[in-house]
Amino acid sequence: MIRSGLFIAAFAAVAAPALAHHGPGTFELNKTVTFDNATLTKIELLNPHGWIYFDNKEADGKITKHRCEMRSAHTLRRSGWTTDLFKVGSKMKVTASPDRADVASCYLNTIEFENGNRMDRYGQYVKGKGGTVTEVRGQVNKPDDTKRAARRPTGEPNISGDWAPEQVVMADPRGTGGGLVPLSRIGERGAAPAAPRAGGAPAAGGAAGAGRRAGGGGGRGGPRQWRGAEVTALGEQDAAAFRNIEDNPRMACQTTSIIFDWTFDGPVNRITQNKDTIVIQYGQLGLKRTIHMNMKAHPAAITPTRAGHSIGRWENDVLIVDTIGFLPGVLEAPIRHSDKLHVVERFSLDPQTNRLTRAYTAEDPIYLKGQGSGSDTIEVADAPCAPDNCADKGRIDYSKQVK
Repeated sequence: MIRSGLFIAAFAAVAAPALAHHGPGTFELNKTVTFDNATLTKIELLNPHGWIYFDNKEADGKITKHRCEMRSAHTLRRSGWTTDLFKVGSKMKVTASPDRADVASCYLNTIEFENGNRMDRYGQYVKGKGGTVTEVRGQVNKPDDTKRAARRPTGEPNISGDWAPEQVVMADPRGTGGGLVPLSRIGERGAAPAAPRAGGAPAAGGAAGAGRRAGGGGGRGGPRQWRGAEVTALGEQDAAAFRNIEDNPRMACQTTSIIFDWTFDGPVNRITQNKDTIVIQYGQLGLKRTIHMNMKAHPAAITPTRAGHSIGRWENDVLIVDTIGFLPGVLEAPIRHSDKLHVVERFSLDPQTNRLTRAYTAEDPIYLKGQGSGSDTIEVADAPCAPDNCADKGRIDYSKQVK
């Protein structure tokens, strides 16, 4: 049986950011549907979103097929979600938000299994005996960084290893409202909303940082901005024409930009320090950057790539990375960048907290008037960097596939 109803009114304040994050944006987040007699048929832990598939037995005995969108593979892994907890054939009750355009798709809120396990969209879980799970109101695996060397044998700060931003989750783990807060602060009364990250929004939210008032300034109806820099007339024109499905690199499982993807949606990234290079592996969509530490200037001829060409140097324990040579692309939807984009990043490690802060500036005379800037902070990761598979299935009308 399927029952519909309204979410709590407080959710209206966060509905728009959530819609922006979910590609086609056709989930009706102010409504709920309940599938009481569901049987699990498949689970896919993917980026940018995982999916759970099930059959539901209706009151008249008819079997209907459905799928619900979950969070990204890397955030699910960090939250204790593993495929062995989802055994095909398991009976369950699913509560979700419907998709107005695809009647067979939905936005997962809660799963209740016949063995007693209950898993909410933003819940954090540890496995117990017999396939049971226990909810943790906070970080599932807190890394032990007490033995981490502050410096490498050659003297520079030790920034090698796996790093991740603190997860940002909805205060209500079902994803039905309460605002987005850092994982360490869920349960606190009056916990402040999460601060914007390089992606322009809290990790689980939308790309608000590329809007009219992105990065501050630019009142309602004023000039469009990105990180404090007003966009050019061409930038405004291209942003207005931007199509979230067709033009957004994320929808094609491609990196957006070296700025955006460093923290957006809570990825686990890896840094490897070598003699003459520092390699940065982006965990979400696999972008690889090589920072050349033995070069004082960029070569005259550069083959443009999404990662660009980076040279670096240490200055008073701060790693300064200068990058040019980008393929034209997207800084952050809907703001584009040209091959003239120039990014400077400054990485600094706090030896007391083992947190790595990146301050960045970006200039692009084609799309930005002046310089955009920002910063973000990551910490020793609570899960290893892993090559999660990516397949954007948000554009698939599942109702047409199951007829």
